[in-house]
Amino acid sequence: MTNGQSVRRARNQRSGSREGFIVTWDVDSRDAAQGARVRRYVFGYSLNGGEKWYRYPGFVERPGVRYLGQSVLFVPAAWVEDMRAFLRAEDVDHVVTTARLGAIMPD
Repeated sequence: MTNGQSVRRARNQRSGSREGFIVTWDVDSRDAAQGARVRRYVFGYSLNGGEKWYRYPGFVERPGVRYLGQSVLFVPAAWVEDMRAFLRAEDVDHVVTTARLGAIMPD
């Protein structure tokens, strides 16, 4: 991420309180391919198809999903099984914890 990108993402994701899960995972740093697959799934990617760009949105762009930090997401109940299934399929060690994301007050 570039400087300030995570702060911009957090500002864009402000919303009222939500109930869901905190999902955290640990990718083996020796497995670059696994890290790339997880990064693409979570953050999406773009492809240059000649004169046209194709954008594939990531998991963080689903409604209610919030990026909390490196390898940590807040995931609403509606999406948690999708995330868990992906992490299981990729054999990524992860933990899912019940959580409530409180209201964020404007600056």
